[in-house]
Amino acid sequence: MRYRYSAGENGKLVKKAVIYTSGEHGINFSDVDSEAVNIIRRLKSSGHDSYIVGGAVRDLILGKKPKDFDIVSSASPAKIRKIFRNSRIIGRRFRLVHVYSGNRIYEVSTFRSIKDGITGNVFGTIDEDVHRRDFSINALFYDPEQQIVVDYVNGMKDIKKRQIKPVIPLPEIFTEDPVRMIRAVKYAAITGFSLPFGLKIKINKYSSLLSAVSPSRLTEEIFKIINSDNAAAIVSFLYKMGLYNYLQPNAASLMRKNPDFMKRYLQRMAALKGADSVRGQALGSLFSDYLETVINWKQEQSGSHDEGSVSMETIKLVFKTARSFILPINPPKFEMEYSVKKFLAFHGIIVKRLLPGKPKPAGEKTDAAVKKRRRKPRKKNPQATE
Repeated sequence: MRYRYSAGENGKLVKKAVIYTSGEHGINFSDVDSEAVNIIRRLKSSGHDSYIVGGAVRDLILGKKPKDFDIVSSASPAKIRKIFRNSRIIGRRFRLVHVYSGNRIYEVSTFRSIKDGITGNVFGTIDEDVHRRDFSINALFYDPEQQIVVDYVNGMKDIKKRQIKPVIPLPEIFTEDPVRMIRAVKYAAITGFSLPFGLKIKINKYSSLLSAVSPSRLTEEIFKIINSDNAAAIVSFLYKMGLYNYLQPNAASLMRKNPDFMKRYLQRMAALKGADSVRGQALGSLFSDYLETVINWKQEQSGSHDEGSVSMETIKLVFKTARSFILPINPPKFEMEYSVKKFLAFHGIIVKRLLPGKPKPAGEKTDAAVKKRRRKPRKKNPQATE
């Protein structure tokens, strides 16, 4: 075990972090994504400090093989973009870079500063960035080249104690960002770690703040949950802590009133197991059990001349009912259509296009085609040479 020091206010060296070697942190290097290692090597060869950070480090220490590997670096987004041609800068409030490798996306962010508090958007150092992390078990930095874990906040000890401990002070952590309540419960469900009593009290006190969170952020959190390997455990714990009411109020209401609905709902979540790479298919787990109870399929199909088919009015009703049930989240229309088509297919109803538009008369040309036909040829420049 080694230590990292930096100069304090009086000029004296102050112990800042504990450095755990491979024999101490126990990470199996073969579980580390090779492309994530390659990205870090390229960043470091260009003179930038770089680490794997967050849930990937936590899972590696716990002996699990992570799905996603987030990377943090001293390089600015512009420099990262210059190093990796197959990348793009995203984000408005705080910019970061997505590096593409095949079908995989690796998120590379720049160290954040605490100059403007824990919500500022200024780039900083690793010493500052660690205090922008939410919980200690997600605030560990792993260098795969040296195979060391850098720990500023006793995250390794909290992993051994199996507890979820906040890095940001309790009076601020949830008021600054209410979504952290969802994450705290999610991390506890994923790891089996305990939530300290003080953290539970704060979640109970500030849970109503989630009602002001934008639908887009709630949608993002829902997709993270249903595409994880622990969807049922996470939803069950969120419900127990009173938070699922803000993510899926209609489902939470039915779960309170009908234990059988809750059982079926959680069973469907458990069946996902994070194996589905198509978000729209997992999305169906949020509304399928409800639709089964409100639509009489025998009655709907009996009015049709074709076996296994229903009227377009019914199809539209299914789509509208499903979308209304999962509010306040607002997934992309194409994913919603995909999930509803999968639900209909389960009942033997094959729909090529869920909500078809008005068909065009045969032979009708599009505006673009008409414009193209009417476009005059450009005159050649008489002075141009061949």
